Amino acid sequence: MTDAIVIVGGGHAGAQLCAGLAAAGLGARVHLVCAEAELPYQRPPLSKSFLKSAQEVIQPHRAPAWYAEAGITLHRADPAVAIDRARRVLRLRSGRELGYERLVLATGGRARGLAHVPDGLVNVAALRGAADALRLRALLDAAQRVTVLGGGFIGLEVAATARVLGKAVTVLEAAPRLLTRSVSPELAEHVLQVHRASGIDVRLGVAAGGFEVEGDRLAALTVDGRREPVELLVLGIGAAPEHALASDAGLDCDNGIAVDACLRSSDPAILALGDCASVAQASGGRRLRLESVQNANDQARTALATLLGREEPYAALPWFWSEQGALRLQMAGLMPADGSRHRRPGATAASFSVLHYVGAQLVCVESVNAPLDHLAARKLLEAGRSPAPAVACDPNTALKTLL
Repeated sequence: MTDAIVIVGGGHAGAQLCAGLAAAGLGARVHLVCAEAELPYQRPPLSKSFLKSAQEVIQPHRAPAWYAEAGITLHRADPAVAIDRARRVLRLRSGRELGYERLVLATGGRARGLAHVPDGLVNVAALRGAADALRLRALLDAAQRVTVLGGGFIGLEVAATARVLGKAVTVLEAAPRLLTRSVSPELAEHVLQVHRASGIDVRLGVAAGGFEVEGDRLAALTVDGRREPVELLVLGIGAAPEHALASDAGLDCDNGIAVDACLRSSDPAILALGDCASVAQASGGRRLRLESVQNANDQARTALATLLGREEPYAALPWFWSEQGALRLQMAGLMPADGSRHRRPGATAASFSVLHYVGAQLVCVESVNAPLDHLAARKLLEAGRSPAPAVACDPNTALKTLL
C-alpha cells in the first residue's frame, strides 16, 4: 500500500501544507496536483499591483528547486478529475492515477458567472487566478471605461486599481450598501464615500440585467430600466466553493466540503481546507467557510497536525485585509450578528477603528488605515478570546492597552 499524501490544489492552502510537510521530513511522500501550469503563487497582488504595471510578474511562493529539494512531486497543468475512494486513487486529466494514503482537497473556489451571459465574451472578465489577471491587465490597458458588477472586496479592489490607472469606473451593486456580508454599515459608508471622492461612480440598490450580446462582445446592459453601453465588464459577484470533485465522490458537502474541526471529511482518509472547506465549529451551530489567505495558512497548520496524528482542532482567530486605492482595511475576528459598536478615532481623519462587542466582550475590530490598531486587536482577541470587562467596555482604551 502507498504511503503517499496527495494534495489537490496549488493555492495558498496547498502551498502552506506542502511547506509544513516538508519541514516535518515528509516531503518525499507528497504529490501536489495543480490545475494551473504556474507554481503555487501569491494571489493578493493580482487585483492590485499586478494590474497596474506590465512589469509586475507572478510571484511564486517558492522556486522550483525548493520542491525538488524537499522531494515533493509536482503535477502541473494536470487537474484532478475523479476520486476512487474504494481504491484510494486520484485520477488526473492526463489519465495518470495517483494512489494515496491520505488525500487533501484544497481546491479553492471559482468566480461566479452570470447565467444569461455566455462564456468567452472578449470584454467580460472575472478575476480568480494568474491567467485571469494577465487577461484583465491587457483589457484594462486597452479600455477607457470599466464597469464593475458587484461591490464586494474583489470588485472594489479592481475598481480602485482601474481608477488609479485613469479609467472611468462605474460600480453596480444590487444591495443597499457595499460589502454587505463583510463589514459594518459604518465602515461600508466610509468606503463608499472614499471611492466616490476618487471619482468612481458607485450605484447602490440597482438591478442590472438585459445583457445585450453582439457577436463576441457584451454591448450593453440594462440598469434600473436604462440601457448602459459596456466597454469592459468585470464580474465581482463573489466566489463559489469548488467542491465538484468531492461531491462526485460522494463526500458530504454543505456550502463547501463538509469537514470536522480537524478538517477531516466524511471519509477519514480525505481532508479539505481553505476556500473549499466548510468547517464544523467546536462550539456547535453553523458551519464556517472563510475565503482569505490567512484562513488558508491557519487551516494548513490544522491539516498538518491531523496528518501527523495529532488532534488540534481549528480555532485560529480569523483576520482579513483589503487594499482599495488609498484605503487599507483590516478586520480581526468575525463581525457578530447582534451587539454594540464603538468607533475609535485614529491618528488622522482618514483612519479609525470600529470595535464590536457582544455584551462586555470584544469580538471583532475593523480598522481603516490603522495598522497598529489591527495588530493590537489581534493580540487582544487572541489572548484567550475573553478580555476582562474593565478593558472590553472602554472602547477608547481597549486597544491602547496593547499599543
